[in-house]
Amino acid sequence: MRDISFKVRAGEIFVIMGLSGSGKSTLVRCLTRLIESTEGQIEFDGEDILEYTQEELIDFRRHKVAMVFQSYGLLPHRSVMDNVAYGLEIQGMDRAERYRVASEAIETVGLSGWEAYYPREMSGGMQQRVGLARALAVDSPALLMDEPFSGLDPLIRREMQDELISLQTELHKTIVFITHDLDEALKLGDTIVILRDGEIAQQGSPQDIVSSPADDYVAEFVKDVSRSKVIQAKSVLQECASVVGRQQGPGDALDAIQQTGGGIAFIVESDHTLVGSVTLEHCTLLAGQGVTTLSQVPVELPASVNTDAYLDEIVPLAAHSEHPIAVTDSEGRLVGEIHRGTLLAGLSERSLEV
Repeated sequence: MRDISFKVRAGEIFVIMGLSGSGKSTLVRCLTRLIESTEGQIEFDGEDILEYTQEELIDFRRHKVAMVFQSYGLLPHRSVMDNVAYGLEIQGMDRAERYRVASEAIETVGLSGWEAYYPREMSGGMQQRVGLARALAVDSPALLMDEPFSGLDPLIRREMQDELISLQTELHKTIVFITHDLDEALKLGDTIVILRDGEIAQQGSPQDIVSSPADDYVAEFVKDVSRSKVIQAKSVLQECASVVGRQQGPGDALDAIQQTGGGIAFIVESDHTLVGSVTLEHCTLLAGQGVTTLSQVPVELPASVNTDAYLDEIVPLAAHSEHPIAVTDSEGRLVGEIHRGTLLAGLSERSLEV
């Protein structure tokens, strides 16, 4: 490891990837001092674990971090229940309580009914679920996952990736995930570090990595990646051309549309929440009917996406709509729009500012 420096935010999936021999497994083992660092600092919640005594280090490993290994690391002579409860047993939790907690973890990973089975009676994917349940049972704030899915068949691997994403939306763990698979890194990672010969070749979001590779090495990594699965709406949106409040009249909407030359105006509440849209033709019709405010009439919701939506989700909407696609934030507030032209630019090979 040479000049490695990064910060993992609470609640994110931080992916470390690279080819065999790049140093990724060495790096993750340094985070728990399974491999001792020769210099530098490794801080967890502001404390440098390199300064821990042996007792403090043991407590850190038992309560602050949990690991999930590629080889599952299950004890073959123990049942699923006893494997999942093992970390709690080490912590000194009494049998009834650790079985209760273990049962919840087993249910979380979808293995209810398998508590009495042994690892040899289960498929690789199911064994990995047991390993994940064991890590979840100790309820540590951080999970370290060292190529946990690389030994699984492709279909089971995708299922486990989806399972991890689903669990993360509920549990919000801080996860350091090791992989040599770029597709897996792009699918799971909030932040990705690409290692090369013990050094960081590039660090950034999946979008950063694909849109702006730092050098030829990274560019070679990402050359076959579909940009539509990585670039998000927030990178290609533009300021909305025509926006009117719900209490404004169809004449105001008509003026806004005519001034911008567009064919549609988005309608928002006072807090900018998107509630509908109105076309040039509809405005003209409403004005002729004597409607004074848009709140008096039902309006159509426009095609819309969240800022985090990927371009491959937006393409079908754009293909079936002659108007711009509305873009909203997590609270439903209108933040911009996407035109077909900017969508095509986002899908092209040119670099995007992110």
